[in-house]
Amino acid sequence: MSAADFLFELLCEELPPRTLLTLSKALCEGIVKGLDAKGVSHGAVRSFATPRRLAVQIDSLAARQPDRPIEKRGPPLTAAYDAKGAPTQAAIAFAKGLNVPVESLSKLTTDKGAWLHYRGTEPGAATVALLPDILNQSLAALPIAKRMRWGSRSAEFVRPVHGAVLLFGSELIHAEILGLATGRATRGHRFHAPQAIELKNPAEYAARLEEAKVMADFAQRKEIIRAQVKNLAGTGRALIEEPLLEEVTALVEWPVAVQGRFDARFLKLPREVVIATIQDHQRYFAIEDGGALTNRFVTVSNIESKDPSKVVEGNERVVRPRLSDAAFFFEQDKKVPLEEHAKRLAGMTFQTKLGSYADKTRRIAALAEAIGARIGTGTGVVQAARLCKADLMTAMVGEFPELQGTMGRYYGEAEGLPAEVSRALQEHYQPRFAGDAIPSSPMSQAVALADKLDTLVGIFAIEQRPTGAKDPFGLRRAALGVLRILLEAKLDLDLPDLLALSAAAQPVKRASVVDEVYDFISERLRGLLAESAGASSEMLDAILAKRPRSPLDATTRLEALKTFLELPEAPVLAALNKRISNILKKSEVRSDAAVAQAAFTEEAERALHAATSRLREPVEKAAAERRYADSLKALAVLSAPVNGFFDQVMVMDENLERRNNRLALLRDVQHLLGGVADLSKLPG
Repeated sequence: MSAADFLFELLCEELPPRTLLTLSKALCEGIVKGLDAKGVSHGAVRSFATPRRLAVQIDSLAARQPDRPIEKRGPPLTAAYDAKGAPTQAAIAFAKGLNVPVESLSKLTTDKGAWLHYRGTEPGAATVALLPDILNQSLAALPIAKRMRWGSRSAEFVRPVHGAVLLFGSELIHAEILGLATGRATRGHRFHAPQAIELKNPAEYAARLEEAKVMADFAQRKEIIRAQVKNLAGTGRALIEEPLLEEVTALVEWPVAVQGRFDARFLKLPREVVIATIQDHQRYFAIEDGGALTNRFVTVSNIESKDPSKVVEGNERVVRPRLSDAAFFFEQDKKVPLEEHAKRLAGMTFQTKLGSYADKTRRIAALAEAIGARIGTGTGVVQAARLCKADLMTAMVGEFPELQGTMGRYYGEAEGLPAEVSRALQEHYQPRFAGDAIPSSPMSQAVALADKLDTLVGIFAIEQRPTGAKDPFGLRRAALGVLRILLEAKLDLDLPDLLALSAAAQPVKRASVVDEVYDFISERLRGLLAESAGASSEMLDAILAKRPRSPLDATTRLEALKTFLELPEAPVLAALNKRISNILKKSEVRSDAAVAQAAFTEEAERALHAATSRLREPVEKAAAERRYADSLKALAVLSAPVNGFFDQVMVMDENLERRNNRLALLRDVQHLLGGVADLSKLPG
């Protein structure tokens, strides 16, 4: 089968830099998925992404789909031919529908009868005929939050589109993409080489663009920027964070890094303020030396200037007033105590139904105090909780929202608050993201837990739980934060109890909210344990079915269950427990029905009752003391009497008294087996 290289390029206005890479990957994956669905073979796939273009290049794309063998059954032979053996109208119509003569049809005979039959080959479609639909479907499926129209066109995309290149080898594929006729002309750098570039074939795409000052390969451009920035940092160290590097890569087509400076006096500002100004707002790379921030930075230009000093001067001129504003905010904010800032929280809404941030702070303080009493934080926890959102009202956080918490710590230190209180103002937001550290002190942990639990319970109370990809209040992150703090700090706190305390303080109350939030957190716990503890889904089902009151308790149960499952009796007991569970589901045995020894008629039921009675105290005592491994290990001896019971005893006896007595016995066995984990959830 013949093949040729393929190229698709979409030329448009500047794409959103933070989503450029996502769009590029999604487009590439969509095209490949479409080709694979059609059975079109191909070689290596390469994607390109710059601020003004998305492109996909595929090597050795097959010219056609493979031919497909087809079989079709026609009318029964009795209806296909008349008494003289001539084809009937049914046979003629069947052949006509297949565009073949009746004589070419075969006969299919099975044990159910005989039919007219066709066996042939359906030729594969030409790839060039399939590509327009594949491309349009891939573009329609891109993860674009909001699409736009431009001019008088009805087509929609994330930005106005100016051209589409579609080549199969040296052949131009004529099609309409987003309302535009495809061609073979792309364009180079907006300023260095804006003229059209006629492409002869896909293989020359990257090289022709590079000649026109466009580095189309995102990964290549990213590494060149990294190298340029590191080189300009000299003996210092450039603070190159991957999200910033990728955003800068998405902003330029021809990267040229230059070094600038700002007034050294701004280094008196908190380090985070300078970095927020330099990095988050200006997209510059800060430079440190010996761990201390310097007054140098590296910025990446999108042009190769004849006078680089002018580019440097322009960037320095832009950053200077930003840092001046930050310095002014810092000095003004420090003049007002955090207590005064906190009073103004009454004018900032947290959520319409849940009140202001002042209301939220009061709830956090009450819950943090309760948590603090359990983990020994001291009385300062109330002050920390009362002030934890105060910096939201400062001018600095108003300008740099990403510094919330951080500025609270600096302002707390500046006014002489206890070090642990000041630290809690920052750390109560932690962990902010996957891999972030948890709060370092019990006080910080108490405020962090109270804040996150208040958000979870409050938002669930007003029935605004996350759906799909939408989680505007960060509830998944809050739940994971609660779990990480409890597990990593080894805080054995009663989670349902804390949820109930939080629910009681909410302005909106719903009876089921505690259970709903507990289940939501448990699902996150399931994911954490599956990843970190290597537990199977059945093991997690068995543990979580017991609704452990603390995540630490859940992990202790899980480790005990792992040990138990190494015993030879474990799979037998799991299978027997599943059998008991199935029997009891179909019966109506009362939970308070006592087992009557006098009603026993078989030695096997007496033996099982004796074993259960003998084990009850040590098994339940070990479980109550969280010696779960000892509790489960003691159950191993039940394997033989339970097996003997099922071998020798008819549970569903016709005599109602004997039947109910045996069901009550099985209920007691199930209760004993399920003290640590629901063993019926395990395979067996």
